[in-house]
Amino acid sequence: MSATAQKDVWASGDRYEPYVGRWSRLVARDFVDWLGVPNGMRWLDVGCGTGALAQTVLERAAPEAVLGIDPSAGFLANARRYVTDPRARFETADAQSLPVADAAFDAAVSGLVLNFVPDQAKAAREMRRAVKAGGTVAAYVWDYAGEMQMMRRFWDAAVALDPTAREKDEGVRFPLCRPEPFAALFRDAGLSKVETRAIDVPTVFRDFDDFWTPFLSGQAPAPGYCMSLNEERRGALREHLRATLPTRADGSIPLIARAFAVRGMK
Repeated sequence: MSATAQKDVWASGDRYEPYVGRWSRLVARDFVDWLGVPNGMRWLDVGCGTGALAQTVLERAAPEAVLGIDPSAGFLANARRYVTDPRARFETADAQSLPVADAAFDAAVSGLVLNFVPDQAKAAREMRRAVKAGGTVAAYVWDYAGEMQMMRRFWDAAVALDPTAREKDEGVRFPLCRPEPFAALFRDAGLSKVETRAIDVPTVFRDFDDFWTPFLSGQAPAPGYCMSLNEERRGALREHLRATLPTRADGSIPLIARAFAVRGMK
């Protein structure tokens, strides 16, 4: 993935949750329901992160088992702490070289991960390899360039104050995160019956601090950029956002988050 020359930091699940983990969980519900995988199946969660998607599979799809893999020890620790269902287990691994046998699963899924994988085509082929004939391969990513409004508002404000921030903007860095290239990735991996859809969820922040504080974690592209600024420039960005975000009389900030999902069959 040539668009990701910079190093993105993913270390702490506890920091990820208030940033976008809480919104990913809402998307995961619609995503799992859309897949319609029968009960009693074996699932592989590629790039499982904090376990949000694995937990949703357990709650809504009645699986026989779920294996989550992720390269981040910090995220896996969070997943093991919060996902205690005995049907789930979590292992350290790379999406580009899955430590699983051919055709070992009925479904392979990935949430908010594939755009960060250096060789996305290889990851898609590995997911296909992991499922049996007739199995489901599916994923979702944020609509960074459009209606993932929390990030879109952040980067629009950042670029308004610092044009060089554009090169760090996920909407620019990740051309995969649109329906057409996302579907092409799956077709090129050899999957059939490829479909895409948008999933919109509400992201209502209690107040400005609820919106702003997660950007101070230093983890993931936008918070990483935010914390690279000196105090004066970070303060200017904060106040620009405060002045431009839609705010209700009670101080809450109503936005939406859109993800694009894709599914195919082996």
